[in-house]
Amino acid sequence: MKLVFAGTPEVAVPALDALIASDRHEVAAVITRPDAPAGRGRHLVASPVAQRAEEAGIEVLKPVKPRDEDFLTRLREIAPDCCPVVAYGALLPRVALDVPARGWVNLHFSLLPAWRGAAPVQHAVLAGDEMTGAATFQIEEGLDSGPVYGVITEAIRPTDTSGDLLTRLAFAGAGLLAATMDGIEDGTLHAVPQPAEGVSLAPKLGVEDARVDWSAPALRVDRVVRGCTPAPGAWTEFRGERLKLISVGLLVDRTDLSPGELSVGKNHVHVGTGSHSVELGWVQPQGKKPMRAADWARGVRIAAGERVGVAEADSAKP
Repeated sequence: MKLVFAGTPEVAVPALDALIASDRHEVAAVITRPDAPAGRGRHLVASPVAQRAEEAGIEVLKPVKPRDEDFLTRLREIAPDCCPVVAYGALLPRVALDVPARGWVNLHFSLLPAWRGAAPVQHAVLAGDEMTGAATFQIEEGLDSGPVYGVITEAIRPTDTSGDLLTRLAFAGAGLLAATMDGIEDGTLHAVPQPAEGVSLAPKLGVEDARVDWSAPALRVDRVVRGCTPAPGAWTEFRGERLKLISVGLLVDRTDLSPGELSVGKNHVHVGTGSHSVELGWVQPQGKKPMRAADWARGVRIAAGERVGVAEADSAKP
C-alpha cells in the first residue's frame, strides 16, 4: 500500500522505521506537528519524526491544523491507501479521515477500551496496573473508540517508569503496526468493535497531577513518581523551591516518620508518607542537574524536623 505516516515524538520513530523497512509498502510522505521551540535558546526544532523522515528522503508535511486546505489538497494529490498514526498530537477532522481509501489506523499504547486518551502509559502506571499493551485501531471521530485490528500485551514491572514502559511498547508496537498494514493490504485482517465495558480515560497529565501528596500511602507516592517520569516530572517543595523527584524506593519496615518528614543518614534520605516511609533515590533541585538524594541532602544541610511538601514557613515545624 501507499502510506502517509502521521506522528511527532521520539516514541513514534520505531514505527516509522518499521514501515520504511517493509518491502510491502511505500511511505510516500509523513505528517507531523510544526517545528517547536526547544533548548535554552528556544530555537525552532523539527520533530523527531520529521528529522527521521528527512534523513530517509521522505516528504514531510507540517500543517498547523490538519484541516488546512493546502494540506488537504496535498494529501489528496498523494492519494494514500492508508494512513498509519502514532502519537501525532492533533485531532483529525472528518474531511481528512475520508481521504485514504482504507482509512487512518492508530497505534495506541493501551489495551483498548482501557485508557483512551493522551496519556495511557502514565495512567496505567499510576493506577497500579500489572498488565498493559498496545492496540491498532481504525480511527473515527470519537476518542480512541474505533474498531480494533490487533493487540499485544506487556507486563508492567514493579520499578517501571512511564518512560521505561513506553520505550518497550514503542518497539513492540512498531511490529504490530507493520503487521496490521500487511493484514489490511492482503485482506486477512478485519477490525473488531471495542466492547462497551471496561472503558477508562487517560487525559494528559499536568504539573499539579505530578505533585506528590506525602499524606498518601507510600505505594501511591511510588506510583506518582514512576508514572510521571520522565514527564511531566514528579515534584515536591523544599524550603519554598521545587524539588523534582526522579526515583524513590519503598521502606516497608519504617513507619516512625510523619508525612513529609525527612530523616537523613550518611548515604540515605528517608521521607514519611501516609503509611510507611520511602527512600529518595535521585532528585533534581530547581536550576540544577539530577543528583543522588544523599548528595543533595549534604549540600542543603537538612535540620531535624524539616519536611518536604510544605510551605517554607512551616518546613521546620515538628
